[in-house]
Amino acid sequence: MVGNLNHIIDQVVKDKGIDRDVLVDALESAVLSAANKKFRNTRDLEAHFNEEIGEVEVFEFVTVVDEVVDSYKEIDLEEAREVDPDVEVNDSLGMMLEAGSFSRIAAQTAKQVIIQKVREAEREGVYNEFKDRVGEIVNGIVRRYERGDLIVDLGRAEALLPNREQAPRENYRQSDRVRAYISEVKMSAKGPQIILSRTHPGLLIALFKSEVPEVSEGIVEIKNAVREPGSRAKIAVTSHDIDVDPVGACVGMRGSRVQNVVTELRGERIDIIPWTPDPARFACAALAPADVSRVYIDDDGKSMEIIVPDDQLSLAIGKKGQNVRLAAKLIGWKIDIKSESRAQEEELEDNATEAVEDVESQNDDVDSSADGALDNQSESTEEAELGKDED
Repeated sequence: MVGNLNHIIDQVVKDKGIDRDVLVDALESAVLSAANKKFRNTRDLEAHFNEEIGEVEVFEFVTVVDEVVDSYKEIDLEEAREVDPDVEVNDSLGMMLEAGSFSRIAAQTAKQVIIQKVREAEREGVYNEFKDRVGEIVNGIVRRYERGDLIVDLGRAEALLPNREQAPRENYRQSDRVRAYISEVKMSAKGPQIILSRTHPGLLIALFKSEVPEVSEGIVEIKNAVREPGSRAKIAVTSHDIDVDPVGACVGMRGSRVQNVVTELRGERIDIIPWTPDPARFACAALAPADVSRVYIDDDGKSMEIIVPDDQLSLAIGKKGQNVRLAAKLIGWKIDIKSESRAQEEELEDNATEAVEDVESQNDDVDSSADGALDNQSESTEEAELGKDED
């Protein structure tokens, strides 16, 4: 076997970033596997790394008996006392074997076990490093495309940026730098899998944390964020300090802070909205820049009807319904938007319907009264006729 292994272990630990104890365990397991293969698993063996001499020592353990039945696992008392004069019957005696007696095939087995253990330790190290980093932004280099997915080099590991997590109209070439959000880290049969995203709302929040000190310090809180990647986004912010304007802090001097985020997101428009616990006021702010005339709320159904001036309707709805769709996601309520003229028409229709119903109701009452009078008259006539008959 190799002479002093200490310097080799130290070098591997430094290069691979593996814990020394893990590597020592791997060496012991490898040598033990080689020894068992050499002796065809007929003996009770143990392997221990000797730090002082830098070698893995293999010990064979046998039981001291008066009469040997299994020569591989038992030893005669007289023979045992040649090794240890104080040994007694039923004691377990350990004897060191010569590592050099292992065959070339056994040594190759040891090498394969070490390689496997090192690979497993590397995978475990990568997983442990990234599993607690979900929600962070990382910088990487695009290495290649695989069926539309991007393989991104993060240094110690490769990550996957799936096609579904890439923003529309964003194109990358090999060796391009990419900044992405770690959305998931999981262990698979092939090792740790790090999933990145450029469409996750968390990317927007993380970018503001990196650009706005008040957000990273917790003075300004981002309550919610919604996106239609590559097109438009909305974030709701509130301040825990009355002297700090949450919207102004996120915008920055002359819009510098928000502009840096917009640039990173390749021109995605961002609306920064002051958060309020009042859903009606929050909805009005979320529909900005459109003005709102009235809001009708259904608390049970978590829905609201919003009336806007006629000239503000298209602005409130947005291109292909984008503005109202994002506003509804941001506040978590269903939103139905109507113009003033449409609302008035519906009110007139409702009033007309109510009037018709009232008239019908009155007619029903008149008909009921007339039927009652006729019934009374009929009863009187019958009574009069009955009186005549009696006379």
